[in-house]
Amino acid sequence: MEEKRKSKRTELLSKIILKRLDGSRVEEASIDVTDVSKTGVGFISKKALSIGGVYEAYLTIWTKEVLHAFVEIVRIEKCDEGYAYGAIFIGMPEMDAARIETYQTVEDQTAE
Repeated sequence: MEEKRKSKRTELLSKIILKRLDGSRVEEASIDVTDVSKTGVGFISKKALSIGGVYEAYLTIWTKEVLHAFVEIVRIEKCDEGYAYGAIFIGMPEMDAARIETYQTVEDQTAE
């Protein structure tokens, strides 16, 4: 499979709550983050979400800070735990994206 990601991905053990914004009702889903980059996030959820759906996300990062962003679902795959999703950030402040990138740099340095 050809790699299409624009930014390096990092595994992150965290949870976020998603609130769908582009529908008439608000739905929430707890998810397990599998990887994150400054441009997007991969996660697993038991809840079926819609491709193209826009959700408000509160992502708890390794420093225990909570990043607020909006994500658009761009990939869905059925898996044993439910569904594996890929989403791009739409509306993440540059400062928060820089925090993710900084963490990846530190992780790369400690791995060497």
